Amino acid sequence: MVKAALLAALLWVFALGASNEEEMVLEKVHSILEENNYKRNEAFIKIIFSPYEDFVTQERVDSLKVVETLKKNGLLDLFFDKPTRIVLEFKTNGTPLFFVKIVGDTLRKIGYYRYVTDSSLYDNSEFVWRVAVVSEYAVDPTILQTELEKNGCSIVDISRSSKKEWSYVVDMQNAHLDVEALQSGFEKELKRSLYPYWFDVSSIRKLRIVSKGRNRWYPDISFYDRKLHLVKVIQRNRRMFDVSVVIPKNATYIKISDIYTMKNIKDKMVLRPSGYR
Repeated sequence: MVKAALLAALLWVFALGASNEEEMVLEKVHSILEENNYKRNEAFIKIIFSPYEDFVTQERVDSLKVVETLKKNGLLDLFFDKPTRIVLEFKTNGTPLFFVKIVGDTLRKIGYYRYVTDSSLYDNSEFVWRVAVVSEYAVDPTILQTELEKNGCSIVDISRSSKKEWSYVVDMQNAHLDVEALQSGFEKELKRSLYPYWFDVSSIRKLRIVSKGRNRWYPDISFYDRKLHLVKVIQRNRRMFDVSVVIPKNATYIKISDIYTMKNIKDKMVLRPSGYR
């Protein structure tokens, strides 16, 4: 009798756990799909997400796995009939400037060059950055994750309030910039760019920057630590062709730009790193 009661209790616990996992997963699917789409395909959704425990890790739903499953089964529509304003909300507990740099670079890499800040909020524990883009398709979360991973970041949660508004929670614990590291003795030639040049300078002591003849370069050189806090700025309000700098001890990154506009750089720039740290 006791054994029977114990077995019944265990079965009830397992059933409750399965029920909780089912509820968690379906709630997440519901938060990603539009209401009509969810209701129309509810039976199919329950089939493709079974067993539900496969989508739950450490009591958290794997949002990316949910999105991948929806895409694979043709349930996630990311396209619009015409260019549409889309709002993307990003949340993190990391450094705001570092986060904006990483996400901004990521958006450009996946084709969203023209985005504008819709709003931002920082309350010492969480930074929320909302950006707006105009596009014929919404950001593919799986592609976004692939690019963020190159910067040591990962998406831990995804939701959307409508087809035009998506929200992402991003873990920045292991964040770093996805930029080339300069090595002593290895010359680097820079091509013309509309954006500042960024490099990892954590392993060199000195850097010589040579500007070719057609450039009208007015140096704007900034150094940052590994969390992208500003360390030092060097600016020259006159045209320069050859600049040598000593890398600050706590600097990890360098940004090379122009005081006025990157359009002043019409020709090549050459970097000549030297020394070791």
